[in-house]
Amino acid sequence: MKKSTLQLISNFCLLFGFLSIMGSIIMWYFLGGNMSVDWHDAALCAQRAYGERFGIFIGLWAPTFFILSNRFSYYADRLGREE
Repeated sequence: MKKSTLQLISNFCLLFGFLSIMGSIIMWYFLGGNMSVDWHDAALCAQRAYGERFGIFIGLWAPTFFILSNRFSYYADRLGREE
């Protein structure tokens, strides 16, 4: 692969990492993670739990994207030094 291609992939992975963080907060907010719940209402408890779990699921992608960004950047720099 070319250095420019690796650097582009690295930049996209970095962007996706930050978007994952923002997306997890947005999903948590809109899927009911922020609502106050009467703990005796099972449906509302389940909706809130779903919002929290889905937000966490999306948020867990961030470290993966950041690591991929770092690795692609490293290989791009290494390829640039070899040329």
